[in-house]
Amino acid sequence: MLKILIADDHELVRHGLRQVMLEEYPFSHIEEAENGLDLLSRARAAKWDLIIMDIAMPLMNGLDALLEIRKFRPNLPVLMLSVHAEERYYTDAFQSGASGYLSKTTTEAELIHAVRMILNGKKHFPKTIMLEEISQYGGSGIVHSLLSKRELSVFKLLAAGNAIAEISGILSISASTISTYRSRIMAKMKMNSNAQITKYAMEHQLI
Repeated sequence: MLKILIADDHELVRHGLRQVMLEEYPFSHIEEAENGLDLLSRARAAKWDLIIMDIAMPLMNGLDALLEIRKFRPNLPVLMLSVHAEERYYTDAFQSGASGYLSKTTTEAELIHAVRMILNGKKHFPKTIMLEEISQYGGSGIVHSLLSKRELSVFKLLAAGNAIAEISGILSISASTISTYRSRIMAKMKMNSNAQITKYAMEHQLI
């Protein structure tokens, strides 16, 4: 039985997504979350086959919730939805570890197509993002190539033993932003501690 978690702060959107999923997967088990913290709690409480989630939600936005989810379910298929179609939004979703991204103006057919792709282990993003993934990450075999330039800078400073407050001063970025970068780095590289970061950096001659 397919287990699907739908997260959106609008009840009508949640119910609409539920109906589409039940028509395609009539025997699936579906639950709903109305904010980011509710999503995170439900994601921890059970093993899901798919999460469909909004980016903009109260209490915790979708991107931050996804970073937390990736800490304990790094390979869980997650499809992100948004009213925004600008490139920076689906780039953020891609870099935060989403499996796919769709605008809320999409058709039911496109939604089902994206879900099928993601459940089969593939990604569903606009072509510009997929081309970037192939050209930058696809053949390198180097895990740290998944990091953006800023994330790599933070990664190196963490590997060198700098605390978040120290990195904040060095890069002139708030400590909370550095913490967010650290969470993204951990999720992308599937690491759990600074010791792992340092070990990896030394093995790859990054410090």
